[in-house]
Amino acid sequence: MLASLPFAVPLFANRTDLEPATSFETRGAIALIESFLICMVTGGVLRWIGRRHHGGPFYQKEAMAIVGLSWVMATVLGALPYYLSGTCTSVDQPITFIEAMFESQSGFSTTGATVLTDVESTELVPNCILFWRSWTHFLGGLGIVVLFVAILGQGSAGKAMMRAEMPGPTKDGSLPRMQNTALVFASIYATFNVLLTLIYKLEGMTMFDALCHAFGTMATGGFSTYNSSLGQFNSPLIEYTTIIFMILAGTNFTLLYLVLLRRAGKIFQDVEFRTYLGIILVVTSAVIFFGMRANDGGFDSFGNSARYGLFQVVSILTTTGYGTADFNGWNNFGRGILLLLMFVGGCAGSTGGGMKVIRHILFYKILRLEIEKAHRPRVVRLIRISGSSIDDPALPHSIVVYFAMILAIFVFSWLLLITFEPNKTWSAQKFAPVVNSELNETETDSQQGKANEELLDAASAVAATLNNIGPGLGVVGPTNNYAHFSQGAKLLFVWLMMLGRVEIFSVLVLFFPTFWRRV
Repeated sequence: MLASLPFAVPLFANRTDLEPATSFETRGAIALIESFLICMVTGGVLRWIGRRHHGGPFYQKEAMAIVGLSWVMATVLGALPYYLSGTCTSVDQPITFIEAMFESQSGFSTTGATVLTDVESTELVPNCILFWRSWTHFLGGLGIVVLFVAILGQGSAGKAMMRAEMPGPTKDGSLPRMQNTALVFASIYATFNVLLTLIYKLEGMTMFDALCHAFGTMATGGFSTYNSSLGQFNSPLIEYTTIIFMILAGTNFTLLYLVLLRRAGKIFQDVEFRTYLGIILVVTSAVIFFGMRANDGGFDSFGNSARYGLFQVVSILTTTGYGTADFNGWNNFGRGILLLLMFVGGCAGSTGGGMKVIRHILFYKILRLEIEKAHRPRVVRLIRISGSSIDDPALPHSIVVYFAMILAIFVFSWLLLITFEPNKTWSAQKFAPVVNSELNETETDSQQGKANEELLDAASAVAATLNNIGPGLGVVGPTNNYAHFSQGAKLLFVWLMMLGRVEIFSVLVLFFPTFWRRV
């Protein structure tokens, strides 16, 4: 929070295109100081409580509790600057605490969804708060607990906490000690942030914009300082630079470490990385040739189609969520393939959210093995990844359970949203046939088509928050936001964003009474 204070000074913020409101900036600075003091007091109380109960053994159960509760606390404390500064979601509409929690969770979970309708207005959002918004991306990029372990180190406890926080199956790496792993990951992450900031500055951004967009890119977050996201710059150079760094951010950091050790050949031996690049190539080609037809969201040349298509595919796959084009204007195939892409995610060990590429690879191998066993019951075959066999007998079960849980959470949340969201466009009458004889066939078809679109919009909103994408389709598309949803729906999205960012069991176990019982 203190790192955001200098941006209360308009000259340092260097947003020369926007006239700052000095009194509002002062209020934002005071809010950051107040929030910092509240965090200090809270930390002191927790430290005192911890010392009183220090000395007990540290198990996986405690690690899961620490990770889950840390993210809950980060969400609440991170919401304070928005709420105390008087940030407004729109004109004459001060942000509520639930909306502040939404923005906070979206930042820390690197989702990039927002309830702020005009981030360019210095009358609604102070510069220092806008920087705090992007700074939460930087903090959440590798995870709060990962950074904590990297700085302080916690031995076996740190190892347990990292496993509880970082989603995705673990791979054998070249880093034997967990603290060393966290330190290397954090160093690579910080280095890429500095490098990208300098490149953005050379490409014409102000230092303020360069910092904020570098944080959003390397964390695969997507918060921008402009309402039209990176499309504001209309620069192919900036867009292709962002594509490269989004791909790097979505890559397993262990592989990036091997590149630094001059063992770059290893990176292409990794089946997850090859699949990751293959998805980008295949899906981008499909979008260019089939999803962006003329007069249906298409562009005037193949070069522009490739430029915008590649950017949006990489942005959605890596769960960054930046936008350079409104893909709501694409045809159904193009929008549909982007919706499916939301359920893929980046590589394990990256800053990307989502389900992770490696889980899809494992699910495919498990499914293929089960089909083979159906007609060859006695076959014994090990699952192999990148030339190494996986001996864990519980792996197939855990992968299938994970996919089932994601599906159940998605369907349950989607039904909650379309049932209880008090928006007339999602009312129950949309599910029943129209019986009013005064309506002609054209009007009936139009209403039914509108209902289908709205149901798809609701599904994409759930998918975009659960998989930490940010923008979805329709009313939550790249040029829209989440401000129009009810407070209850925003709380649902907060929960979904946390589930998508943290190892899912670390959040769900908090709701089981048996988890809190002493054994």
